[in-house]
Amino acid sequence: MTESRTKTRFAPSPTGMLHVGNLRTALFSWLFSASRDGTFLLRIEDTDQSRSEADYARAIETDLEWLGLNWHEGPGMRGPHGPYLQSERGDIYRNYFDLLEQQQLAYHCFCSEQQLNLSRKSQLAAGQPPRYSGTCLKLTRDEVIARLERGLRPTLRFRVPPGATVMFDDLVRGPQRFETDHIGDFVVRRSDGTPAFFFCNAVDDALMGVTHVLRGEDHLTNTPRQILLLEALGLTAPRYGHIAMIVGSDGTPLSKRHGSFSVHELSEAGYLPDAVINYLARLGHNYDDNSFLSTAALAAQFQLERVGRVPSQFDPAQLMHWQREAVIRSDAVALWEWMGEDVRHIVTEARRDAFFDAVRPNVLFPKDALHWATILFHEPLALNDAAHTIIRNAGAAFFEHAVRALDAHRGDFAALLSDLKQATNARGKALFLPLRAALTGETDGPEMAQLIPLLSIERARRRLQAGINSAGS
Repeated sequence: MTESRTKTRFAPSPTGMLHVGNLRTALFSWLFSASRDGTFLLRIEDTDQSRSEADYARAIETDLEWLGLNWHEGPGMRGPHGPYLQSERGDIYRNYFDLLEQQQLAYHCFCSEQQLNLSRKSQLAAGQPPRYSGTCLKLTRDEVIARLERGLRPTLRFRVPPGATVMFDDLVRGPQRFETDHIGDFVVRRSDGTPAFFFCNAVDDALMGVTHVLRGEDHLTNTPRQILLLEALGLTAPRYGHIAMIVGSDGTPLSKRHGSFSVHELSEAGYLPDAVINYLARLGHNYDDNSFLSTAALAAQFQLERVGRVPSQFDPAQLMHWQREAVIRSDAVALWEWMGEDVRHIVTEARRDAFFDAVRPNVLFPKDALHWATILFHEPLALNDAAHTIIRNAGAAFFEHAVRALDAHRGDFAALLSDLKQATNARGKALFLPLRAALTGETDGPEMAQLIPLLSIERARRRLQAGINSAGS
């Protein structure tokens, strides 16, 4: 494998659970890499030790594995550019800090947060964009040494060249242009000695051979800073593409009130990985083929030119559509495992396929499968209020005829209906609904012709006889 091959990366900070927005970024990066038979790299950016947690890092890896977004380089994988946890790359960053200082491309800054805040306020009041005023840039070497000897802990600021222009062709948004006079010198090392995001993120992309970076549009203004850094260090910058954000129905950033979930919550709720992938792949990317696609097919049709520049609206109903498609297309072995232990305890292996065939169109989540397994194989049957009303309105005579027709025709549902129709003169819903209500306790659901063999003639008879009693009470 050579560095000239396409290499993308996903570089999350383990400060919480992986959510839909970050997942889409990971997915687009994965799809783009796969579309070019490239390399997908996972890097954990955990330099902020006050907020990073190892459990969150492991959860991110678990979530990506659940979705099938496997990485070629990263934690748990051998690779030429490790370690892949930034907390283990401190020596690398220190070497580059030293290089910047030796070349006088960075300087110590002793400004306090209070001083910086006052400066920002005054700049905003004057109608100017807030940027560092350069106070510590003027310090002499002796002044710096004196402050260090007093125990002051400075940050390290990168010296942005004045009067220059940074230009790059964004993979999503097209040509971009930034004037360095509007950027201001920025912090590359915090006062506690840890590297700032701008620094280690850019350095690692270059050192790890990343060729294409896809990330959220909130990072767009970071890009000129990182390009300047890499140029100063003699490192090659990747190509950058900035993806528009995901919003809720009200146009505000996506949150739980819009129906958003963490990836772990989606998994726990019973969403299938292929459903999540099919939905998110289309959230901000246009596909000609709107049918359910495998991850490989989604990758083959992925093109950066089709990534939109405007925010994408998260639609829980669309996610549910792809969940239904995924359930319909799941193979029996995977579906049996997905339905859960409670269903497998109720439904025997011998009845598994017949159960699948009957209930699959009415199952979106494992809880739905458990609901129908309980209806079909457990006693006593619980009737909802609507079912009670329908049974009473049908009358005891209807169910007396139904019992006789069941005994006469056994599992032949079409013959049972024909017989019952002649005996009662019932048509349409008046014929179907009382049967469904008495046999399942529900007013809608799977095809009755497939349910009766699963119920068994004996259980169906008991339920119809119970309908006689309920209708007469």
